[in-house]
Parts: sequence; structure tokens; C-alpha cells
Amino acid sequence: MITNAIQVTGLHKAYGHIKALDGIDVTVQEGEIFGLLGANGAGKSTLINVLIGTLASDSGSAEVLGFDPRKQRRQLRPQVGYMPQHQALYEDLSARDNIRFFARAQPIDNLEQRLDEVIEFMGLTDRQHDPVYGYSGGMEQRVSLACALVHKPRLLFLDEPSTGVDPKLRESLWGHFRELVKQGVTIVVSTHQMDEALHCDRVCVMRNGEILACDSPRDLLARGKVEVTIWKDGQAQTQTVTNYAKELPQLLGVDSAISKIEIHEDTLEDVVLRLINKGKHHA
Repeated sequence: MITNAIQVTGLHKAYGHIKALDGIDVTVQEGEIFGLLGANGAGKSTLINVLIGTLASDSGSAEVLGFDPRKQRRQLRPQVGYMPQHQALYEDLSARDNIRFFARAQPIDNLEQRLDEVIEFMGLTDRQHDPVYGYSGGMEQRVSLACALVHKPRLLFLDEPSTGVDPKLRESLWGHFRELVKQGVTIVVSTHQMDEALHCDRVCVMRNGEILACDSPRDLLARGKVEVTIWKDGQAQTQTVTNYAKELPQLLGVDSAISKIEIHEDTLEDVVLRLINKGKHHA
């Protein structure tokens, strides 16, 4: 039975006259990768901070793994991992010592064995004793993720996890995320990168503290349109359709003079930007 890892209802948070969260409703199911997609200032990080209990909302309710993230922080925190957007590592310490430092915030049996496991999982074994200041940005990201995973959380929050890393490492990180889901971990990932959103099971598109859409990437793409250009007698005619599989035969007819057809389908980025721009016009 699928149950909810997160239930948010009517959540509001303002900083002065700026509405960071404007009455949002969100449900995250256990065992899924749930994406928060939007530009900087959309409210993604504010929502995560409310859900991990480091920030109080102004009104509304939030339930995380059955707990109130503010009133029941002690019960919730051992079950939650958080990788912040800006790394909080001690550069003079080694990767292993950094992970050990954060691990001691939680009761972990056989700590050294668990360090071995998470260091191997993140591919840090060969350089685990080197000081972090000599690491590349990508390796620092892996250490940060190891710090968030060392206590085996049920729910993992990732705030812009692959910012500034190369495509190969990004692919590797998403491989780790999928492996964690297989182990029963629920992941909430904040991002402004469209290609990352495609890896999520569901995506919540945010703008100015509001939710514009919340659906699977496939269903978001289904909202897109297709631009069809047909050349006939040297002239190009372009039409936009919503279901080219059904509408294309009508456009083609049986005229043998048609010599070329080009189709441009909306990308996820096109769909999301249209949603955001539509929100702007109604703001």
C-alpha cells in the first residue's frame, strides 16, 4: 500500500511583503523521487526548510513521516537526511572525518562499519583520508551526500544536488538516487534544471510561492504542443497541433505533392516555461 511520506495543506510563509509560500498543497508518496522545479526565488528551499523543521510556517499544516516537523523534531530528525545547496563541510578534515562528525549527531550502531559502507557507496574509498580542501567540486558533492545518508534516513531532501558538477558525475549521482529508492528511501529534490526533472517520478512546478502544476514528467510533456511544417509546391505551411498522431493524417490528406514534413515537439522546458509565463500574465 502506497502511503504519504509528506502531506502539506494550505502552507503560507512570508518574508515581509514577499510571499515565499502562498497557500500550497503538496503530497509526496513513499518511495518516489519528487521534484521541486522552479527558478531561484520560487519557494523551493523555503518549502524544504519548513519540512525539515528549521523554519516555521506562518499558517497551514505540514506532516512529514507522520510527524509535525517543528513540534516533533526529535522524533523526525533521525529519519530524515538533508543535503543543502551550499556545502557545510570542514575543509581541513578528511572525507571520513567529515562524515563521522555529522554521523555523531545520530545514534548509529557500528559507526565505523557504517562509514565504510557509505564511503564505498559514494565511491570515496581511495581518497577518504585526504583533506577535503583538495577535492574537486564533484567530490565535495559526494561527501555532502554521504553525510546526509550515513544514518540511513527514510526520507532524503536534496537542495540543488548537482549544481556545478559535470554531466558524468550528475549521471552517477542520479544512479545513486535510484539505488536509494530501491532500498525504500523517499527523495525530494529541488532543482531548476529541466534534465534533472526528467529523472523524477513526479514534478511540482513552482513560481513565486505557488504551485503551477504537479504531475509526472510524461504527463507534463503531454500538455505540450507539436509544430508541423509541410512543404507543398515549394511553399511551407506550419500548423500547431496538440495530438499529431491523430491530426497528422488530416493535415497530409492524400496529396502526393507533399515532399517534406518537419515536426517540432515541445520539450519539458517549453511546457514549464509556458506554465511560468502564463502565471506571470495572471499575477
